[in-house]
Amino acid sequence: MIYLFTFVSFESYAQPKNCPVLSDLEKTSLKDKKNVIEALNTLIPETYGIGIDDFPDMYTKWHVVTAKPFLNTVGNKEEEAYFGMAKTFCGKEIAEKSWLVRLDFPKAPGADLAQGQIFLAKSKEKGWFVWFQYH
Repeated sequence: MIYLFTFVSFESYAQPKNCPVLSDLEKTSLKDKKNVIEALNTLIPETYGIGIDDFPDMYTKWHVVTAKPFLNTVGNKEEEAYFGMAKTFCGKEIAEKSWLVRLDFPKAPGADLAQGQIFLAKSKEKGWFVWFQYH
């Protein structure tokens, strides 16, 4: 019984709250990488906050490991798996207009907390936004 409860909790956590609306999304390419990196200065604090009780500033410093459109992850086994997740969650068209950003948080204790993955897209009206936070 406890196992089932844990499984259900995990499944509900590991899904985006809402998928982006395809008609609202702007087409982007690898040429937009500088723009994405700049947007992370706002998006990461909005998404992660600054930390947790025992480590109150663990998300205040980060390094970008990967920032690329999902279409550019094809052929990279580790990153392509996230593309598969994005397609499963919100469909191929949304995934193809979205980006994978993988992060390293050097102030975080342990590998699980030190790694972050977010899925981004660019709204025609509101700019870059995170539509899913995996870690």
